[in-house]
Amino acid sequence: MTYPTYIEELCEVTYDMWQKGWDEYNGGNVSYRLTEEEIKHLVRDLKDTPFTVYEEALPEVKVMEIPKIIRGQYILITATFSHFRVLHHQPEVDSGIIRLTENGYQVVAGFVTGKKPTSEIFMHILAQASRMEQNQDQRVVIHNHATNIVIYSLLQNITSRSLTMDLWSVLTESIVVFPDGLAVLPWEVPGTKEIGLETARELKGHRMVVWGKHGVLATGTSYQDCFGLIETADKAAHIALELKRISGKDIYENNVLSQDNLRLVCEKLGVSGAYL
Repeated sequence: MTYPTYIEELCEVTYDMWQKGWDEYNGGNVSYRLTEEEIKHLVRDLKDTPFTVYEEALPEVKVMEIPKIIRGQYILITATFSHFRVLHHQPEVDSGIIRLTENGYQVVAGFVTGKKPTSEIFMHILAQASRMEQNQDQRVVIHNHATNIVIYSLLQNITSRSLTMDLWSVLTESIVVFPDGLAVLPWEVPGTKEIGLETARELKGHRMVVWGKHGVLATGTSYQDCFGLIETADKAAHIALELKRISGKDIYENNVLSQDNLRLVCEKLGVSGAYL
């Protein structure tokens, strides 16, 4: 049995994130916007898998007014109460494909035991639309509870600029991997339209958004792109936390990269740091 690549890679990335400790119990959610070719061959590609493809899309589920740019798009999305430890064993249970309508969605495949899309569906729809406006090749949204980034937001009040500069300053690769920096939103109740709208607004200029005291989300052209963004930011946060712990000093009292160092990296590698 062979799943199409976009489902195989969903299975891989969700398990990888669980192994990292970023997606405890039913934490985390992922969405992927299918290409026209993948939509065209949906029935053929899922024929010999446990995914049910419904000959007629199920009744519309009302969510909100869907942004025009993304209406009619097909989204593979993880289910509410899905566990990333086991999703790779049962993607047809813990994920499904929905078609976005004017005011919600219709399930077209998957969710075979009756589960529904993640409770963060507002965020995923709005985030997908926001990044689609910036780059049609941006198809993936990943949200998880990356440990070190969460700790960082619990120890101090962070802003988009302060967090980005801290992470750039302790790991040279950071400014190369995310020159656009990280946006930071203050804590608020997850799963609401409000947090989805605020996240979508920040995604107009950033590929990563930190939800204070909660987690992080990344957007990109592939699952690996998103995973790599979060992995790099989380490693930099770990280095910064360890540097503070070992030295007993503020980050900038240590031998970190200076702004001149960062500007030189940008100059030599052809990137532009958003906060320099």
